[in-house]
Amino acid sequence: MKTILVTGANGQLGQCFQKQSKKFPNFRFLFCSSKELDISSKKSITAFFQVHKIDFCINCAAYTNVEQAENEQEKAFLINADGAMNIAEACKEFGATLFHFSTDYVFNGQSQEPYKETDEVDPINVYGASKIKGEEYIQETLGEYFIFRTSWLYSEFGHNFFRTILRKADEKAELNITTTQLGTPTNANDLADYVLCIIAAGSKKYGLYHFSNEGKATWYDFAVEILNYSKKMAEVTLNKTGFFKTLAERPEYSVLSKEKAIKNFGPIKDWKISLHQLIDEN
Repeated sequence: MKTILVTGANGQLGQCFQKQSKKFPNFRFLFCSSKELDISSKKSITAFFQVHKIDFCINCAAYTNVEQAENEQEKAFLINADGAMNIAEACKEFGATLFHFSTDYVFNGQSQEPYKETDEVDPINVYGASKIKGEEYIQETLGEYFIFRTSWLYSEFGHNFFRTILRKADEKAELNITTTQLGTPTNANDLADYVLCIIAAGSKKYGLYHFSNEGKATWYDFAVEILNYSKKMAEVTLNKTGFFKTLAERPEYSVLSKEKAIKNFGPIKDWKISLHQLIDEN
């Protein structure tokens, strides 16, 4: 039985892997929170890999607070860059296949068409810079790896836009949502299931990929769809706003092209369909 290690297992994506793992009884899963396995500690990672026979490592451990990263650059790079390198080196030493996650924020947002894996990276905030450095470390260390850049992750777990909008609706709040950023909401459960299906299929089509749900939306569009489908639109006052001031600069356009992933691994759901399914489930 193959063993799959999932780091950062208590984060949003990690919890989605825990949920989706129930569909894959033929694998042995080791779920480790960041407290149980600190990827920024090379010593801890090496010791863990020495004790456990790891066939696949799914690295969900990450520093994801985009705003805070502007003031905690060292910490963001320690986890997103150095941590990724530690994981890659352990995978190389102990013969494990690495799955790692990156972000649409590696791009500057000036494109007018969906970003492909071959497009030039140009991060405009610390978070994006730390994630691209992690990608580079992995690519320098390993000949074979899977890196998936994704965007606008949400789910029923953790802190995310989807849960915030529903909470604000329950509070009957007034919301000002930006219309200036265009991207794609991505159900983290879909990403987790997609990766586990790749492992189950035994695919060797290694490389850098983009994964988000199909279609595109602004944050305002996303909020409207959440509220309409959950029948909570009447409970909030929803206002459009052009520029929403944040500490970290955000790319205005971050739609990802999924052609490569779809060609190699199969179809991806439309973001509205996936959102509706999540609301129906919960």
